[in-house]
Amino acid sequence: MALEPPPRLVRALAESAPDGDDWLEKLPEAARQAVELSGSTAERVQVPGGRSSLVVLVRRADGSPAVLKLAPGRARPESERAALTTWDGRGAVRLLDPAPGEGALLLERLHPDVSVRSLPEARALLEAADTLRRLWVEPPPGCAFETVEGRTGRQAAAMTASAAADPSLAPLVDAALAARAELLAAPPEHRLLHGTFRQSKVLAGDRMPWLAVGPDPVVGEHAFDLARLVRDRVEDLIAVSSGASTTRRRVKRLAESLDVDQERLRGWTLFRAVESGVRALRVGRPQDAELLLEFAGWL
Repeated sequence: MALEPPPRLVRALAESAPDGDDWLEKLPEAARQAVELSGSTAERVQVPGGRSSLVVLVRRADGSPAVLKLAPGRARPESERAALTTWDGRGAVRLLDPAPGEGALLLERLHPDVSVRSLPEARALLEAADTLRRLWVEPPPGCAFETVEGRTGRQAAAMTASAAADPSLAPLVDAALAARAELLAAPPEHRLLHGTFRQSKVLAGDRMPWLAVGPDPVVGEHAFDLARLVRDRVEDLIAVSSGASTTRRRVKRLAESLDVDQERLRGWTLFRAVESGVRALRVGRPQDAELLLEFAGWL
């Protein structure tokens, strides 16, 4: 069967792929080889799928269902492999054997169409936070995961360049960079984090009710990981007059439920929202940028 990338993946990678990158062009053949190496039979490509990887639903030789995930090197699939190995199914999707080649992961199959986001908002936040708590472990020795300081340093440089090109961004960018500098001065924890956690990254499973997928692991403090969850369903928050006060209550509730300092969570939420908004502008998604930057202004 043809293992072609879905349109959503093609569009997303077109925003971020460096000039001359041919990963998408080679993807169908790479996927075919990965299916063969895994000893599985392809059922179908998951559609609409993600924005950074191809997900193929497969059936293993023993008849059990699984998922084959292929991602370009810039998405750091080997770092994801290391994190999933560390968690070993505790709060996250389980990594299966055999390894299907470079840039490919064979994973237990969850229910891709049922995420925590399908729950009412209050329950969704509770379940997502409980899942995230399980992932915060000591980083294993010898694993060179990216740090929060390193990742946000690269992002800060891009934000500064964008603000120089568009001075209207400067007030929010300056506030975000000041928050980052203060937060990095005395980080309270050094834990393995999911890195890109949100409600849609928590899927229903059979082994456990909810399991996290799609980490972009990083080592740092809990508040950094929790910050992305604060702005989940941002479009709903923006649409109501109580959005700002609801956001402040959400920061307070999540901080208390996971024993995270409220001001540190607010600071990282501000930084991550501004970074995402500025990046959305840079790649030509002005509507997303407007939502994110208005949200950041509330913080």
